Amino acid sequence: MALAALSALAAGTVFAAPAEATVFGQGISVHHDAHIAGDGAITLSGTYRCEQVSPMGAMQINATVVQEQGRQLTIGGEQAVCDGTERRWVAHAPGRFAGVRPGHATVTATLREVHFQGLMPRSLITVAQDTQDVEFHEER
Repeated sequence: MALAALSALAAGTVFAAPAEATVFGQGISVHHDAHIAGDGAITLSGTYRCEQVSPMGAMQINATVVQEQGRQLTIGGEQAVCDGTERRWVAHAPGRFAGVRPGHATVTATLREVHFQGLMPRSLITVAQDTQDVEFHEER
């Protein structure tokens, strides 16, 4: 139930920072190459860096792929480890849901701080965002 509420909150973010914005030196990036497996599953990656969040919050990484006439896929919910170290993030989407084809796409990676009130998310704040042109390659 908390995950459903978090997804709903993510869809209607109260505050969204402009592209490539960072708060307090936190950041995220998208690698320029992505992969499509034989079954259509996709893999995106990049790097991120964040500091420890407040005791009532957690950091989450999401990625949105836009390809062909505005068709959009959002992957994510990966929990970020925030210790000031640059780390790699990887996002996967199963082929039956992805629908992404080889070639060009625009990918936006977002690092968000989620604040909870009990078990339910109270607010979602974008602290870093990066948008890149990405090339999807078929894995052989």
